[in-house]
Amino acid sequence: MAKSTSRSARPPDRIDRRLLALLQQDGRVPVSQLAREVNLTVTPTLERIRRLERNGFINGYFAHLNARRLGLSLLAYIEVSLDRTTPDAFERFKDMVKAHDEIMECHMVAGGFDYLLKVRVKDMASYRTLLGDYIAGVRGVQQTHSYFVMEEVKSTHRIGIPEPD
Repeated sequence: MAKSTSRSARPPDRIDRRLLALLQQDGRVPVSQLAREVNLTVTPTLERIRRLERNGFINGYFAHLNARRLGLSLLAYIEVSLDRTTPDAFERFKDMVKAHDEIMECHMVAGGFDYLLKVRVKDMASYRTLLGDYIAGVRGVQQTHSYFVMEEVKSTHRIGIPEPD
């Protein structure tokens, strides 16, 4: 599936936005059901979905897994500070992040630290291995601060779809 966005792509109209919202709720919903929901026939609905994919509004489809059922019950956030902000330090850190599935998200941020990580692991021993052997082990990592999630109040992959200006 293409992940590039087209600069000449027209913004999503009301029907496109409804399709995006429906697909976020259930990426496996049949096109025939989507067509009924947006009051179109199947062919134009499918053409709209393909255009939304081609133009980068839809990056892909996935199953939302239950981490606890898979034995991954420890969720934590880690602030990471580097000792220098050079391109090679950033690349070393990014390479390590990409090599570890336990790191679910990594964001370079502005402020008092450089990166914010979201990690999910089996237990504290797994967390300590990830932090000590891999994250803190990257040359240039100066400091980390960890925050352990006690309760997930809201966790979603859904994006609020804005109305046009």
